[in-house]
Amino acid sequence: MEKLKKGYLFPEISIRHEAHLKKYPDAKVISLGIGDTTEPIPSIITSAMAEYAIALSTPEGYEGYGPEQGQKSLRKVISEKIYPNMGIKESEVFISDGAQCDIARLQMLFGSDVTIAVQDPTFPGYVDNGVIMGQTGKADESGKYAGIAYMRCAPENSFFPDLSSVPRTDVIFFCSPNNPTGHVASHAQLRELVDFARRNGSIIVFDSAYAWYVSEEEEGSNKKPRSIYEVPGAREVAIEISSFSKFAGFTGVRLGWAVVPDELRYADGSPVARDFDRVVCTCFNGASSVAQAGGLACLSSEQGRDAVRRVVDVYKQNARLLVDTFADLGKEVYGGAHSPYVWVRFPGRKSWDVFAEILDKTHVITVPGTGFGPGGEGFIRVSAFNSRDRVVEAAARLKKFLA
Repeated sequence: MEKLKKGYLFPEISIRHEAHLKKYPDAKVISLGIGDTTEPIPSIITSAMAEYAIALSTPEGYEGYGPEQGQKSLRKVISEKIYPNMGIKESEVFISDGAQCDIARLQMLFGSDVTIAVQDPTFPGYVDNGVIMGQTGKADESGKYAGIAYMRCAPENSFFPDLSSVPRTDVIFFCSPNNPTGHVASHAQLRELVDFARRNGSIIVFDSAYAWYVSEEEEGSNKKPRSIYEVPGAREVAIEISSFSKFAGFTGVRLGWAVVPDELRYADGSPVARDFDRVVCTCFNGASSVAQAGGLACLSSEQGRDAVRRVVDVYKQNARLLVDTFADLGKEVYGGAHSPYVWVRFPGRKSWDVFAEILDKTHVITVPGTGFGPGGEGFIRVSAFNSRDRVVEAAARLKKFLA
């Protein structure tokens, strides 16, 4: 724990937010920072959760512990609706209380002796969990930890690493659409990643938490993959984690899943799924049955899926507005098309300085890019997770300040 850099990113931002309010008690702060959803959960989902919860107060409807791996009905609908024609079986789906908890459980599964690779920049939870597990050495002045391979993902390489320069590691964490850059990997890029893992005997942990933001309008070779399992051979090398948080608004409800295919094996031929099941059964009593009722309502009908698509569209429209705002100001801006995040470059500036200046002058919270790794220096991440009115107001403030 001593090796962890001071303060996890988002609590640190909260501390600075509180300090700002003490300095400006009348300020109307708009948060475009932490990726927390703001739109109400569709009523078709909340009604199902309420009905299930009320039934728990009756002898006929009461249920106690459920299967640690999740309810079969939800596992089945995830395999069918999220992974159609990809060969994913319900037995390969493990329901959880969110992708972030699955990251920790997977790191527990891998243990302290493995080597890991991460995109740079990327979601900080992969690295921090690795540090906690003892997989790394100390961080250097740039923030890089010894023992981690940082795969540079920048505009100059189209946000996809040069795998020929990446050393062999036991585990590769890969997020697409990426948090924070908003880049979504193409089929060709994911094929390259899968082939790289197969050659090196590595396991990919593919984080698809933002898959629902990938546009369905593109066709043919331009269509972007939502799952690693759209790539041939991925079942032999990849675990996929995902979440209901960012498409169904379950950030407070807490529900996610991991897919561990039967074909995924250790070097000695033993199945990874068997050990992951053991970790789950030891450390977890299963996701909330009420939350799972909501997840089932979300995915099992076209009405449920359409309802969450409409919510996602709200955030995508917000993202387009933010992209246009920064582009009109002449800023170098990325993301937003297949992601709720906009990635903005401020050449020659320190990310925390840009964050502080924007907060002080506009009362708008963003996220400094270095919170996602050394490769984020000189960038800020701007989140589309807020109401339309507040995003419009934030855009107006940013235009006035940055013009």
